[in-house]
Amino acid sequence: MSRYYRKVSMKSIVVFIGLFLATSMLQAAPIVKGIDAVSVSYGQSKDNINVYRLSVRDSFNQEWAKSNIGYFDGYFELSANYFEKDSDSNFGIALSPVFTYNFTLGKLQPYIEGGIGVSLWSDTMIAGRNLSSKFLFEDRIGFGLKYENYDFSFRYMHYSNAGIVQPNSGIDIFIASITYKF
Repeated sequence: MSRYYRKVSMKSIVVFIGLFLATSMLQAAPIVKGIDAVSVSYGQSKDNINVYRLSVRDSFNQEWAKSNIGYFDGYFELSANYFEKDSDSNFGIALSPVFTYNFTLGKLQPYIEGGIGVSLWSDTMIAGRNLSSKFLFEDRIGFGLKYENYDFSFRYMHYSNAGIVQPNSGIDIFIASITYKF
């Protein structure tokens, strides 16, 4: 069996359910003006670093360059990220502007997205990878599907210090998200 596919641990399931419940509570009572969506995510790197993510969004609510095909929009995302592999873990927070191109196809709205933000990690090491800095850039490209208040997405994310400090191992992650928009 490929190293990309492995059994999901009970710890992973418990953490994911906890993040989902926390998101549900935020949904019931938004506590910060401007936050219009919450998201839970799970992903994994090619060397099996698990990533759990809880985020809030403030959407631009724009329709730039609108055409018959679609329009540009975006959001700011603030996230708390937990990275773990075996007994090694790291915690990070990130802030990213993300730009989307939304295709107008009715109730189902596919989109593509990209963004570059900043993140601050609790340590410079994770699973033997030396990131050399607690300050990292968070790059992303992805696609998703919006339906009413829900947004299902899949993205590739990359964390690194952009070569500012060496070594710069970086981490590449594939991550799936479920978002609820208020």
